[in-house]
Amino acid sequence: MRIFYGVQGTGNGHITRARVMAKELYKAGIEVDFQFTGRAFDKYFDMTVFNGYQLRQGLTFAVENGQVNYLKTLLTSKPITFAKDVKRLDLTNYDLVISDFEPVTAWAAKAQGVPVLGLGHQYAFKHKIPREGSDPLAELVMKLYAPADIGIGLHWHHFGQPVLPPIIETYEGSTSAIKNKIIVYLPFEDTNTVISHLSPFNNFEFHIYTPEVVQSEHDFITCKPLSREGFQKDLIDCAGIISNAGFELASEALQMGKKILAKPLHAQMEQISNAAALQQLGYGHIMYDMDTKMIGHWLHNAHAVQITYPNTAKILVEWLQDGMQEMTTDYVENIWNTVDIKHIRN
Repeated sequence: MRIFYGVQGTGNGHITRARVMAKELYKAGIEVDFQFTGRAFDKYFDMTVFNGYQLRQGLTFAVENGQVNYLKTLLTSKPITFAKDVKRLDLTNYDLVISDFEPVTAWAAKAQGVPVLGLGHQYAFKHKIPREGSDPLAELVMKLYAPADIGIGLHWHHFGQPVLPPIIETYEGSTSAIKNKIIVYLPFEDTNTVISHLSPFNNFEFHIYTPEVVQSEHDFITCKPLSREGFQKDLIDCAGIISNAGFELASEALQMGKKILAKPLHAQMEQISNAAALQQLGYGHIMYDMDTKMIGHWLHNAHAVQITYPNTAKILVEWLQDGMQEMTTDYVENIWNTVDIKHIRN
């Protein structure tokens, strides 16, 4: 089997998920080529696992001050370049295309008659899961952005629907926490604004990972450049994370038992829905704007949830090798029956 795998590179969550899938695909002896779109080429990092990946411009959303700017998104998109990328991508020698919400790959496969497997959190939204902040434009984007013949949705809970658990690294080491250590990942917010909201809490140790590193005048607040390795080291022994409501980072935090404070992007249906799901499940706290009082309340709340998820990537690779049979209710239930949930205090 030869697979072409397209990954949306706008946020790091899609890439993180693809790293896990890549390792399982390689282990199974499956030949796979990766393509990434959605960010400037010099902004990708820690990509060695993908063995000679391809980059194209693709499409991305313009975000300013924590809010999706649809007008700027429209003005900065390059539809002619996108159409050329779709036309130039030759998928003749591939048996299957996997799209993690990546539009160039999905539309090229559709044009060339190559079967497309949509794999990722966004494909869960075709089912009845928590959904907030929706509007006709958001629904249209979710439907047409990266169409697939088969969509495998991922979520933190099944909600009685045929979705699978998150695709994350199965971490087996110690996840003991330093009680006052907090990781902050708010890449779409102004870093100086974030620092100002954290500055009253000098009894805590904040590690801010940001695309634009600034100098902090506080010795308890450290700004760091984006780094998968560095971030993972800090995540292991932190007590909690303050982040946007992206799916993948929250999944990792839940597996490690880290408390979560999520700030969803405004006008971004997926993130607003993720925040609603975290709140509904009791897995995390949310704030819709940067709120010093809310941050303080959360910092002094020790409750966290630890969830042991199965190796969903391995399960999916075995499913691919078995011919991609229909995922029956029993099949999905058996996977979710292996999930273990614990309430802890960090």
